[in-house]
Amino acid sequence: MAANPVPPTPNPNENLVRVFDTEQESEALVVKALLESAGIDSKISGIDMVQSVLPIGGTIILVREEDEPAAHQLLEDYHRSPAQEAAEEAVFDAAAETAEYSTRPSGDRSIEDLRAEK
Repeated sequence: MAANPVPPTPNPNENLVRVFDTEQESEALVVKALLESAGIDSKISGIDMVQSVLPIGGTIILVREEDEPAAHQLLEDYHRSPAQEAAEEAVFDAAAETAEYSTRPSGDRSIEDLRAEK
């Protein structure tokens, strides 16, 4: 019976950078899972700071410094709004409609071309 491997976390002696923060622990867990699914090791850390005037709390996600660009790109894609996705899809669809799809070299004639000559 094989045990599920525990995903590695970044070594605390490595340079870790903050890539995400939230007040919702559940959102932090989703983002951590998203990063791990892309092969990016991450660490969740609490930033609870008790103050008498304005209590600050929340959760941050840290990744290795060398993983920071990939993590930011992944999170940018995660945070795209449905309107942004629809706009990108519309541009893609418009480009696909105007694209020419032909597997024939430009000098070859189709069967329709040959029939039209008769």
